[in-house]
Amino acid sequence: MAIFNAPFFEIDKEETKRYAGLRKSEFDEKLIDEACDLARLIIHPTGNWELYDYDARTQTVASTPPFILEGESIKKHLMGCSKVVMLSATVGQEIEDKITSLFKEGKYALSLILDAAATAAVEQNADLMEKAIFEKVSRQGYKMKWRFSPGYGDWPIEQQPEMMRTAKADVINVHLTESMMLEPRKSITAIIGLYLIEGTCPDETKKHNCEACDKTNCLARQNTCM
Repeated sequence: MAIFNAPFFEIDKEETKRYAGLRKSEFDEKLIDEACDLARLIIHPTGNWELYDYDARTQTVASTPPFILEGESIKKHLMGCSKVVMLSATVGQEIEDKITSLFKEGKYALSLILDAAATAAVEQNADLMEKAIFEKVSRQGYKMKWRFSPGYGDWPIEQQPEMMRTAKADVINVHLTESMMLEPRKSITAIIGLYLIEGTCPDETKKHNCEACDKTNCLARQNTCM
């Protein structure tokens, strides 16, 4: 188990505008500043990740009990990986309560932009977690694929309970509703695939097939890999 407490960070204003749908629209820059400053004061960014062995051929995460991933999208994404990180991240419940409070007070614009700022914040939190994970696993000879969550492609959202279990999301007080929604709402679960820099498959008996891998910008990609 690796609990992650994010360092203090500024909320990305451009991402906030994008999540609010304001990038190409008229907006009050002062309202963006107010929402981002308010969000920064009341978020509680934290996260947790767990490392597991992974069998890419059977799409099995070696948890107890094992977690068998479903869908072609996640199968393709994790091709060549021998380990996976199960990640959960949140910015807490307080900002959710503030968004609701502002809406009830009739401050609809500020409520909308604060909601977008919270989304930007949880994504930034997950990005910081990825950097911390990369620093750790790269020392062991691994490269990382980008994070992938249930609901992407054809990976069923119905596998979210298993994601919660294997990421141990409960330790950071993230839970799941009956409708498969995360609580607090500004939370994330995701899987990150790890593969050896040397380009070997999980059984280390044959070379990883770089041509079959969808990460074409990988620094470890080998043009002559068989």
